[in-house]
Amino acid sequence: MLDIRQILIDGGIFSVVGAIYLVGMLMLDNRMFLNKGDYPDDVLAAVPARTPEETRKAWWVGLPWFAWSFGFPLYSGIQFAGHGGDAVQYWEIGLHIFLVMMCFWLVDLVVLDGILFCWITPSFVVIPGTEGFPGYKDFGMHLRGHFYKGIPMLLVTSILLAGVAWLVT
Repeated sequence: MLDIRQILIDGGIFSVVGAIYLVGMLMLDNRMFLNKGDYPDDVLAAVPARTPEETRKAWWVGLPWFAWSFGFPLYSGIQFAGHGGDAVQYWEIGLHIFLVMMCFWLVDLVVLDGILFCWITPSFVVIPGTEGFPGYKDFGMHLRGHFYKGIPMLLVTSILLAGVAWLVT
């Protein structure tokens, strides 16, 4: 049986650490996020593409993020499955993992994209030379990305990670 309390605790940990890491990446070098869906089209059109050196940097700095993004939900799913014994079913592990990841999905959408990126728009998110561009205030871009790409990606990831958690426990 799902444990909403544990989902909220794990989702909170996942969200806080993830948000801090992403903001840190932005502060380190916001050009690491020069991708469609991360920055608005008007900004992407106005700046040069990442250099090969910037792309390598983005990969190296992004590796811990990807490890966290998959590793913590997997860990949470394994813990959930282990506490439930043989009674825990595969779909329950998948739903647990999905809901933990949805906590960060919501924090990313509302806090990082909505409040930080679109509403406050601090200087560390603005690519030099694009100050005042209207795309920075386009919350719809983030909303569409979260629903059309984010949720399907979370569903597939949840199914795959639940399979790993199921096999491990």
